Amino acid sequence: MSAQGFLAAVGRTPLLRLRTFSEETGCEILGKAEFLNPGGSVKDRAAAAIVQQAEARGELRPGGTVVEGTAGNTGIGLAHVCNARGYRCVIVMPDNQSAEKYQLLRTLGAEVHAVPAVPYSNPNQYQKVAQRLAASLPNAIWSNQFDNTANRDAHFRTTGPEIWEQSGGRVDAFVAASGTGGTFAGVAAYLKSRRAAVRCVLADPPGSSLYAYVREGRLQPTGSGSVTEGIGIGRLTANLATAPIDDALYVDDAATVSLVYRLLYEEGLFLGSTSGINVAAALRVARQLGPGHTIVTVLCDGGARYQSRLFNPTWLEQRGLAQAVPAAPLRTPALSAPLVA
Repeated sequence: MSAQGFLAAVGRTPLLRLRTFSEETGCEILGKAEFLNPGGSVKDRAAAAIVQQAEARGELRPGGTVVEGTAGNTGIGLAHVCNARGYRCVIVMPDNQSAEKYQLLRTLGAEVHAVPAVPYSNPNQYQKVAQRLAASLPNAIWSNQFDNTANRDAHFRTTGPEIWEQSGGRVDAFVAASGTGGTFAGVAAYLKSRRAAVRCVLADPPGSSLYAYVREGRLQPTGSGSVTEGIGIGRLTANLATAPIDDALYVDDAATVSLVYRLLYEEGLFLGSTSGINVAAALRVARQLGPGHTIVTVLCDGGARYQSRLFNPTWLEQRGLAQAVPAAPLRTPALSAPLVA
């Protein structure tokens, strides 16, 4: 059966059994393969939902402009959607993201503004710059992925039900990191609506305040700085504010990097850092619950967007993370024909 264009191809991604990690824990560790969305990440769902909502409300008219502040993936999703729907796409990004994301956005035809990475309290923080820029342009919307709950609602309507169906309703825990909070909140709320006992655990990287918020009720950074991109935050977004969160786990960068490479070497999955932190946290939850449980997480995007950083030995060495990379497995190559002199 054919799908009608880009938007119709978003979603219905497979739920993958991660064999190595399932066997290691005695649990079923399942990853929602969001890197298989047509724009290459979980953010395609939010991008499509935000644009469709703006169209339905009459806020986005033919020939209009979509402006967003993003660490990259939502911008990439929006650039695809804007191309498919005939809109101009303007993206504001902090200047500390991977070079591949800026290059891809420009290839997709987006207008990209890189601004200094500053705290959210600063009026020149990238989301606030995007808001002002949208207000200055005719027939433009600010998609506002962090506080536009069309983001969370999309995951409640689609990602959550897909996970429930694909797992046969056998979910004991859902584990994921949070950037905007849309994926975590939408999926967690849906799974809880089907089975209240599903344990929903937030994975948090260094420098983010959500671990302390969940554990202690206060927004306070744990650690400082992270190699992850697009996750970890110092405030409670509208998308995350009502999320059912049972616990939070702090995952350091060494664990994240190790899991990114293990996913590549042991599962054949070339993924980004958010997938690494998600699977690292899923393994910890599996060990907490014990064998026989099913833990679901999200495989957010592909590793090609991070080749110059996460898969660059020099870059990792400079950040003291080279030792976190496990040794590549030694395999005897298969020979299709005998060697001859």
